[in-house]
Amino acid sequence: MEFSIKQGSPEKLKSGCIVVGVYDGGKLSKAGQLLDKATGHALSDVIARGDMTGKSASTLLLHKLPGASAERVLLVGLGKPAELNNRSSVSILRAAFSALHATSAKDAALFITDDGAGKDASWVLKQAVLAAADGAYRADSLKSKPSKPATLKQVTFVTLEKPSAEMKKAVAQTAAVTRGMTLTKDLANLPGNICTPTYLAAKALALSKAHKKIKTTVLEKKDMEKLGMGSFLSVTRGSAQPPKLITLEYNGGAKTQKPIALVGKGITFDTGGISLKPGADMDEMKYDMSGAASVFGTLQAIAEMELPINVVGVIPTCENMPSSTATKPGDIVTSMSGQTIEILNTDAEGRLILCDALTYTAKFKPDTVIDIATLTGACVIALGHVASGMFANEDKLAQELIAAGEQSHDRIWQLPLWDDYQPLLDSNFADIANIGGRAGGTITAACFLSRFTKDYRWAHLDIAGTANKSGKDKGATGRPVPLLTQYLINRTTRK
Repeated sequence: MEFSIKQGSPEKLKSGCIVVGVYDGGKLSKAGQLLDKATGHALSDVIARGDMTGKSASTLLLHKLPGASAERVLLVGLGKPAELNNRSSVSILRAAFSALHATSAKDAALFITDDGAGKDASWVLKQAVLAAADGAYRADSLKSKPSKPATLKQVTFVTLEKPSAEMKKAVAQTAAVTRGMTLTKDLANLPGNICTPTYLAAKALALSKAHKKIKTTVLEKKDMEKLGMGSFLSVTRGSAQPPKLITLEYNGGAKTQKPIALVGKGITFDTGGISLKPGADMDEMKYDMSGAASVFGTLQAIAEMELPINVVGVIPTCENMPSSTATKPGDIVTSMSGQTIEILNTDAEGRLILCDALTYTAKFKPDTVIDIATLTGACVIALGHVASGMFANEDKLAQELIAAGEQSHDRIWQLPLWDDYQPLLDSNFADIANIGGRAGGTITAACFLSRFTKDYRWAHLDIAGTANKSGKDKGATGRPVPLLTQYLINRTTRK
């Protein structure tokens, strides 16, 4: 899908569909008023008859209005001006694109910033691009008869005044974000028999071929053995699939600039190992590599934007399977850092691969490290499916990420990383246990990782509740690519 922005007047635009707003009570937006005048007050007549009240997120499609150059006009309810906010604005935009995707229009022109919609124009444009792309996404490529691709191919945002450079940049950058999210969704939605660690390694190499500023390196099992990654390798013992440690180095900044490191959990399928998961919904454990998928998507997006920044993606990837060679509860392994770990539950495997990857990441001398993982079911219980959990060992970094989450509407919530929780990980037989019990499970998981991140600024994102949806809407969401890309954009602009 292509996106652009330009100045124009609604009655003169030739388009498959023009979109204008109506406030609760029937007042038309500025663009709507111009179009109404050009059509001999056809819009006012429709409103007067009660077919469009302006209720928030309501829509009404009109065809071939006299005086309008567009084939269709879509009226979208904006609700009461005083009640417009972030949440309602996103709902309005999703409703608008849902209605557009239901038509046969190949292109559409939207007047969505002339009156404002709860936020500044650039924020509204970003959310509109995200809503448009999300509505066009299809996840059925493996069906014998996939559904038809979205008809809507081109979206133009139109302003009554000349659009600012900031608005143009917002559209262009968010379009790149949507393509990164599509890659993330595609990878995460693939089944475990296709998306293996070897498959992810091949995708990483393909990404570096597509983007010259990305360099890909893949470490094999023997390389990890030489590095002493006993914790990572303990997770792979039950699987016939070879593990991989993938690094993606994007060099967009100065050679002297320290990189931002993104470390993504890449468990391509998680049975729980010997601590076997219940059978119900186990198919969704293909999403346990969503952290890795988000690193792929973020790197692709920033490469398309050509951001002047250095970023390293580190992806430890393997399967967690039960077999006669699998790691057993009670086993003790030695991590790359030298710390020994008593594995009390083999289903707490994400932290076991991440801790060695985090130790390995120090070799890049990073300015900041952010790990992304579908780490704990406890995070889903705590925050549901709205916010991702976030922990950080520096308050400034936490605030930077929270701000990026608000800007992108890919929100996070900070949880405590207090030393008071660390004793829950005590072991009688090793330096640390890999679980701390049921109480505060998402916090103790972060506390575990914190023991391997003392040498740099670090944040942990638990995306277990936000990386995918269940039920009839089952599928990957592409989060937290919007958050991560916004954070990196902010890093390039701060003084």
